[in-house]
This record gives sequence, structure tokens and C-alpha cells, in this order.
Amino acid sequence: MARGKCHDWLTNEGLLKLEAWARDGLTDEQIAKNIGISRSTLAEWKKKYSDISNALKKGKEVVDIEVENALLKRALGYKYVEVTKERVTELNPHTGEPESKLVVTKEVVKEVQPDVTAQIFWLKNRKPDAWRDKRDFELSGELNQKSPYDELTVEELRALARKCKEDG
Repeated sequence: MARGKCHDWLTNEGLLKLEAWARDGLTDEQIAKNIGISRSTLAEWKKKYSDISNALKKGKEVVDIEVENALLKRALGYKYVEVTKERVTELNPHTGEPESKLVVTKEVVKEVQPDVTAQIFWLKNRKPDAWRDKRDFELSGELNQKSPYDELTVEELRALARKCKEDG
């Protein structure tokens, strides 16, 4: 039965539906449930049938691009027109009957300011070397600090320690 099911999804209509589900953001598990199969069966179909794999990839790429575009728009800020409509009732000149219709009463250009959080997110992901929070630094070289006690004998160090203790 699964074989027959698979071939139903290899039709133009079936592939279009798979692409649409992927575009709508459904996971492979959700898509498999919609088809009536397990996620592992869908994975097998994707390996075996490039048409199924390509339809799912194509749908997911479209959503990713739309989200990227929305994030960029939010990061940069944008303007839009807010339209206010009101319902008015007028007499139809031909029939004399009252007709209700929506009429634009006001249009206002509004501006959405650039979003700093969206900018930070964009830059951290697009330019991680310049914008990541944690940076890795590598130090090289030697530490050539000479101790003033290096040349002293054990007896001299003990005598110095006794003197410090007495002065102390």
C-alpha cells in the first residue's frame, strides 16, 4: 500500500502539495503525518525519489528567503500607508435602493523605525568574524621574566625568609 501511496505523491498535484506544506513551514514529521506515513518512510522516499526531495527543498527555500527578506526589512526600517475606510450608505441612482459600501476616508504614511535587535541578529549571522560576542585570540611567544631569587642558594633563601619573619 505504501508503494501506491508514494506514486500518488509523485504526480504534479502531489508534488505541488508537498512543496506547499514545506513552504508553509511544516516539518518533515508533520508532512509525513499529513500523507499518512512515518517520518522514516518519508526519509526513504526522499532518498529514492528526487522529485519528492526537490519539492520539499524548493518549498523550504522559499520560506527561508521570505523570512530573510522580512528580517532585513525590519532591520532597516520601512514606511507603509495606513488606510482607514468607513461604511457609507448611498442610494443607487439606477434602482433607488440604498447601497452600503466602504469608502477610503484617510490615508496616513507611517514609518517603522529600524530595529536594533534585528540589525544585531543579521550582523552576527552574516558577519560573524566582525560581530560575534566571543572572540578567540591566540597568543604566542615566551615569558622571559627573570626572578631576582634565581641565583640564590637554598641556604641564602632560608636566611632571607628568616630575616623577613623577624622584621615582620
